[in-house]
Amino acid sequence: MDLALAEQLAVQQTLARYAFALDHGDLVALKSLLTEDSTMTVTIAGDVEQGPFTGRAAVLDLVRKATQAQTDQRKHNLTNMVIRSADAGTAEVWAYLTLTSNAGGSATVIATGFYAITLQRAQSEWLIAKVLVGLDNAM
Repeated sequence: MDLALAEQLAVQQTLARYAFALDHGDLVALKSLLTEDSTMTVTIAGDVEQGPFTGRAAVLDLVRKATQAQTDQRKHNLTNMVIRSADAGTAEVWAYLTLTSNAGGSATVIATGFYAITLQRAQSEWLIAKVLVGLDNAM
């Protein structure tokens, strides 16, 4: 089933809000975007795996620890978003990631990779249920 244009936009807005929440360490906003049973898994260069981190609290704890360890300002740039499959209750989205850092007044790319994200329809919004981050390189 194809999603109506308004639903496609709603899915993309959820992912944009997710990236902004990560960039600003906004755990309140991030919490509002995740299902209670959400999961996150990170792979590095197709080899090293971290996770899965299961449950909203575990995902938020992972992000909290990562954000606290950072001394730079990071930006998660999601591009080439493709809705791979969808029905009235779920959507699977693939997107490329370019992770940039602004440390010392100079912007640099610190990682590239992809996201595979599964979203679930919850009442009037889309929430993130499953996140797979595949990094091409270690940061």
